[in-house]
Amino acid sequence: MTSLSPPAGATGSGRRRQALIVLCFVQFMLVLDDNVVSVALPSVRDELGFGAAGLAWVVNAYFLAFGGLLLLSGRAADLLGRRRVFLGGVALFGAASLACGLAQEPWQLVAGRFVQGAGAAMASPAALSLITLLFPGSGERAKAFGIWGGIAGLGGTLGLVISGALTGLASWRWIFLINLPVAALALVLVPRLIAESRASRTARLDLPGAMSGTAAVLALVYGLLQAGESGWADPSVTVPLLLAVILTAVFLRVETRTAEPLVPLSFLTFRTRAVANAATLLFSAAMYAMAFLLMIHLQTVLGYGPLKAGFAYLPYGAGILAGMWLSSRAVIRFGLRPTLVVSTLISAAGLLLLSGIAPGDAYASGVLPAMLVSSLGCGLSLPALTVAALTGTTEENAGLGSAVLSSVQQIGGAVGLAILVTVAARRSDSLADATGPLHAATAGFSLALSIAAALLALGAALIGALLASPGTD
Repeated sequence: MTSLSPPAGATGSGRRRQALIVLCFVQFMLVLDDNVVSVALPSVRDELGFGAAGLAWVVNAYFLAFGGLLLLSGRAADLLGRRRVFLGGVALFGAASLACGLAQEPWQLVAGRFVQGAGAAMASPAALSLITLLFPGSGERAKAFGIWGGIAGLGGTLGLVISGALTGLASWRWIFLINLPVAALALVLVPRLIAESRASRTARLDLPGAMSGTAAVLALVYGLLQAGESGWADPSVTVPLLLAVILTAVFLRVETRTAEPLVPLSFLTFRTRAVANAATLLFSAAMYAMAFLLMIHLQTVLGYGPLKAGFAYLPYGAGILAGMWLSSRAVIRFGLRPTLVVSTLISAAGLLLLSGIAPGDAYASGVLPAMLVSSLGCGLSLPALTVAALTGTTEENAGLGSAVLSSVQQIGGAVGLAILVTVAARRSDSLADATGPLHAATAGFSLALSIAAALLALGAALIGALLASPGTD
């Protein structure tokens, strides 16, 4: 397999910035679809006739495909061409978005969401690996990842706002149809701005490793998603989780015996990347759960409607932008380890503030200050974690590094939602008769966020003790 010109050598600084903007817009679109359906679910249920169990799969199908296919897609991007896989993923995502927007039956929307997730799994790691190669210097890479991480954070936040606005003012179908212009723009501009790149040495895709690894992640994500609905003792949870353990053992055995492994074990054990991915797992678990629980708190305890609750999240996006602006500067000046320790502790402090909210606290005096602190820490952390997780990646394995990071984020989010939301619900149920629904809901919210803050503190300790280097390389 021959290597085509890498992106960094094929574009000038102006074109590289233009390429970064386009890639970030695509990532914004992909992250947006993680939660854009949340506010619209009641409207979807009423129009298409979903049952309660089926409605959950409008969300879960996207997570399952996105999280399950990332490793395979990332390695395919390295071997087949990152630009090619990226464009294929964007085209698939756009076509699936159109199908979702036009769906007339429940199964059509669920199938469309699964295909959307598959397209996102192809496009997201390929895009991140292209940025890694577009900006090879440590300083410029930190700035690029700062923008990337900030845009991704905004996508997760604004999904709730956009969903509420479009559903309330037009139709839930527009939450999917708005993806089409972004996808079309990327398909037109990326071939003009970015040259193809791929691994320089000939290699075949490790099919046994790909099959066992993908199946393991699919089973794990499916089991975690079911845990949030059925409880941990249900066979629909225990069987997939046990299967995931067995398939992981098969995957590791295959990877140690094949000449061209899908994920070389030396790649996973590289110290800086390993610590960064472990910290990302904890960070994603805490922050995904926080976003979900806070939205529930705004609507159940404060009594906000979907649109008002969505707009109440806007300051969170402002905090992320501020943190994003500071993150690259902090990494360049102080190094990765101090930046990550401080930023993770800031996020933990924000969650502790949120956990102390009382049922009678107003939004401005209770929720808003804590939200701003946690969002600032989030904006500081995400780009720096990305820099650390992709440290040492090259043209041979940039797609794989991006896919591992994205997989860890998806799995961490699924773990956080499955465990912390369940903890909150059980705490609330146990207190409902004794304290009333509002105090019970707040108590569950507080307990879950206290645990989330502890996870972030554990992540900060892990980074402080084990991250190999305080620098960016």
